[in-house]
Amino acid sequence: MVHALVARPIAIGLLAALGGRAISAQDKYTVQVPDGLAFSEFRGYEVWQTIAVSQTGDLIEVILGNPTITDAYRAGMSGNGKPFPDDSKMAKIHWNAKKSAEAPAPTLVPDTLHDVDFMVRDRKRFADSGNWGYAQCNYDAASDTFTPEGTGAKCGFACHTIVAAKLRLHGLS
Repeated sequence: MVHALVARPIAIGLLAALGGRAISAQDKYTVQVPDGLAFSEFRGYEVWQTIAVSQTGDLIEVILGNPTITDAYRAGMSGNGKPFPDDSKMAKIHWNAKKSAEAPAPTLVPDTLHDVDFMVRDRKRFADSGNWGYAQCNYDAASDTFTPEGTGAKCGFACHTIVAAKLRLHGLS
């Protein structure tokens, strides 16, 4: 009982300090692309292993993979012509870039979150989109909320088809 009495004022004080944001903050795992993938299908993506990092324009990006896809990479998939197994999942996090005020040399670092993209391989669910489902969830820093981009699970199919065709053209896939 003593712990509950101590914890309650601390929690109330914390909520007051946050301006009540903790009460109204969106549960990102409720976000779903209409007729497409749900954020909840990628629960825990924040701690997945890094597959790659990149920069596109004013965005800094990191691609994370679940254990299924990282094990497949270690086994040589992607480069050996074998398909990734079902339940291979990736999350691509985009941040707006900013110049570091602390770094002695010009250095770009992540600033505010821009969006989170997801991919999952499932031959039964996504047979008509190369066996992969895609989703993009845009982030609004002002409201601390995510909004799904588009509808369906094929939103990334066209881009990934172009990349795959370029790889085949150059003998890289």
